[in-house]
Amino acid sequence: MDSDRIPSQTIEEGAPSAITQYEKALGELEQIVARLEQGDQSLEESLKDYERGIRLERQCQKALDEAEQRINALHDSPAEDDPSPRDDGSLF
Repeated sequence: MDSDRIPSQTIEEGAPSAITQYEKALGELEQIVARLEQGDQSLEESLKDYERGIRLERQCQKALDEAEQRINALHDSPAEDDPSPRDDGSLF
């Protein structure tokens, strides 16, 4: 079943493919939810979809967590181009 697995996210490096992979996983997850909500599948098909949905949800959450870490790192580190405030709090 590993052939269904989306490759490890590369959000740390800012690879566009990580965003594409996230969007693909989210799209597939939405399709699974729609099928499960219809209730027209057999129990076995529903279980397989549910299991796949759980894997996709975990991959999406991992990608979101990594993106949040990148954003936090950007906010926590001072930008080199930003002027530093003077002692009196003004920039100029």
